[in-house]
Amino acid sequence: MLTPQGLKGKQYRVTGNSYPRLGRPPKKSRKVIAALAGLLALALIGLGGVQLYDIFTGRNKNASAQACATPSGKALAAPAPGPTTPAAGDPHAIPQPSTVTVNVYNATAKGGLAGRTAEELKKRGFVIGKVGNAPAELDKKVPGTAQVIAGPTGAGAATLIGSQIAGAVTTPDARTDASVDFVIGDGYSALLDETQAAAALALAVKPSPTPTATGSC
Repeated sequence: MLTPQGLKGKQYRVTGNSYPRLGRPPKKSRKVIAALAGLLALALIGLGGVQLYDIFTGRNKNASAQACATPSGKALAAPAPGPTTPAAGDPHAIPQPSTVTVNVYNATAKGGLAGRTAEELKKRGFVIGKVGNAPAELDKKVPGTAQVIAGPTGAGAATLIGSQIAGAVTTPDARTDASVDFVIGDGYSALLDETQAAAALALAVKPSPTPTATGSC
């Protein structure tokens, strides 16, 4: 004798090839399953609505900012932009030509170069100091266009003078004033024109690129 589930407690004898027909599950079970399915559907609908609300109100952006916070709880700040020019009082700051005293020396065998170059620099606003042949340690020993020599306090002035000629080499020394020596070399032919010199100076003092904030922490 068998009592299969769904046969409401009735017992049947199985003979031959005939089997009892199983009845439908109780109505109570079907109602429970339907109720659970309805609750699941409502939960999915509610979750989707919350996500849409966050998108339209910008709450996701706030969550991202919190995710990028430091251990102290403060959000990571974007890098501050670097200075475009050196601060006032900095020896590397580029001065006005009228405040720069330049000594012009000729280290080549060509006569008259120091005088002509000094006159051109004077037209551009520089204060001319000594003009003449290069000292023995430099005479005939500057193979390039020019050698610019300055002390620690004349670093910015050396950059300004060096921008007046292509290929100039800057060399530091121990002088304590801000004067600059402009030593003409064998490769020298003429100063850059004022437009080219301004472009060379802008390139020389161009700040390093500032990192930009990315979307990830």
